[in-house]
Amino acid sequence: MIQEDFIFYKPCRELQPYVRYYWVFKSNQPLNTLTFPIGCPQIIFHKQTPLYIPELGISQSEFTVSGQVNYHSHLYANGNVEMIVVVFQPYTLKAFLNLPISLLHNQEVSGYDLENKHLKQLAAQILNCENTNLCITIIEQWLLSQIADALTSKTAYNIQRITAAIKQLFAMPATPVTELASVACLGKKQFERMFNELVGANPKEYARIVRFQKSLKLLQHCSEDANQAQLAYQCGYADQSHFIREFKQFSGYTPLSLLNVCKPYSDLFNNPT
Repeated sequence: MIQEDFIFYKPCRELQPYVRYYWVFKSNQPLNTLTFPIGCPQIIFHKQTPLYIPELGISQSEFTVSGQVNYHSHLYANGNVEMIVVVFQPYTLKAFLNLPISLLHNQEVSGYDLENKHLKQLAAQILNCENTNLCITIIEQWLLSQIADALTSKTAYNIQRITAAIKQLFAMPATPVTELASVACLGKKQFERMFNELVGANPKEYARIVRFQKSLKLLQHCSEDANQAQLAYQCGYADQSHFIREFKQFSGYTPLSLLNVCKPYSDLFNNPT
């Protein structure tokens, strides 16, 4: 019998500034799906078959930490998939891992390699727990216990600075780095260093991901005869050719050809919960 479930969970109120949502996927069918840069780091628990990523030539660990990526990829599995994923705000994973997120850039890292005993204990609990709702509760309890320490450190203050810059970037993806630094009340070099440490990509690269995700959001409601020049302008691209070139780099398709392959969806500009 074919079984496939996709469920989203909303984080508790205390964690909403740090965690966007959790999602759970279960399937007994072969999986072959295209994925794009979403602009948010993730922690992934595979309770059955981990996913294979041919572009990297690797399978994810049963316990994976995924940093910011700037490429599209395929995800494969032969069946028997059961995964629980924590999707963080773009700038908050450092508060829980206590390491520069720039180290995870374009990486699918095994959580067992991070030398974080508390994180490994969490993985052991989740991978041995058969109740999905209880798994989410365990994850939330762990996150709350970790954030208590982070809130007393300078990390919390730095997060506030970068949060302000990210909000500006979401509103106007073409905002210059010097202006973003001013919003964060930092010098340009200091801002770039802090941004990279918290977000896991430099400001210019992350702005490209934001523009791409914003274009996906607009394409969700467009037809094949959409005005690409207008889409380019709305998303902060210099011109239509710039839009098409960068879109193809991140997705493997031109904006309109993607409409024939799948239904565009923006992970960054939608809240599935």
